[in-house]
Amino acid sequence: MSTTTPVAKTTAAFYIQSVIAFAVSSGALVIGAFYLPMDPWQRGFLVVATLFLITSCFNLAKVIRDREEANSVRVRIDEARMDRLIAEHDPLRAA
Repeated sequence: MSTTTPVAKTTAAFYIQSVIAFAVSSGALVIGAFYLPMDPWQRGFLVVATLFLITSCFNLAKVIRDREEANSVRVRIDEARMDRLIAEHDPLRAA
């Protein structure tokens, strides 16, 4: 009895929309930081904060995705099978 859970896949349109939204928002933030009337050190701070925010968003998305994958039934069943195989394996047994 093999039950498979359907894998949710994003559509090409949603992927393209996400990429465009990310590019437009990042570009607008960088352009805005360079055109604000500020001292160079303040502008540098905004740019570094922007880069930190972007990398934090990517890391958060990855952690959430990994946690969801780890909680899926398929992964837990695979882990149980692997644990059983490791428990039954005896490297000193004659082949």
